[in-house]
Amino acid sequence: MIRVLIADDHAIVRGGFRQFVADEPDMCVAAEASTGDETIRLVREQPFDVVLLDIAMPDKNGIDTLRVIRQMRPEQGVLILSGYPESQYAINLLRAGANGYLNKDCEPDEIVRAIRSVARGHRYLSETIADTLANSLDRPSAAHPHELLSGREFQIFCKLASGQIPTDIAEELNLSVKTVSTYRARVLDKMHMTNNADMTYYAIKNGLIE
Repeated sequence: MIRVLIADDHAIVRGGFRQFVADEPDMCVAAEASTGDETIRLVREQPFDVVLLDIAMPDKNGIDTLRVIRQMRPEQGVLILSGYPESQYAINLLRAGANGYLNKDCEPDEIVRAIRSVARGHRYLSETIADTLANSLDRPSAAHPHELLSGREFQIFCKLASGQIPTDIAEELNLSVKTVSTYRARVLDKMHMTNNADMTYYAIKNGLIE
């Protein structure tokens, strides 16, 4: 039996995913979480085959939650579900350790296939993600600037673009302010930007933040 943890802050969304899973004879919903911190606590307390993780969670977003889960349980299967287009977040989250990334608008059958694939220890790539990866291999220069960032750089980029200051980011991620500033400098250099306003404009324009 594939044990699934559903992590989403909307009860109606969790209910929909719960029904998809309940309809499959080889799966069960072992637990549900509505926040990032609750997700981390459950993963720490019990084993799951797959964590269905929403990227837009209160208190700790999906990017931060994924990083903590990877530190606690490197082998944990995590399938990211998001309302954002796959082409915007997928590559960065796969690089950060996600086993797959799906848009919430996808068909239930695809979610079920993705759960089974991740439970077997594989990564799940939708046709959209596979095409994006293929295009970036064929034409590296065509990649979006944020796709060139490492997992940690992308995490800090999103926080800076959202208006968080280095001091708060350092405290939240247990880093020094100097380390956060170093990552900020790397992000600005890789993305050919000059300040935080450039990051915010880019993130809004590309649908990375609302």
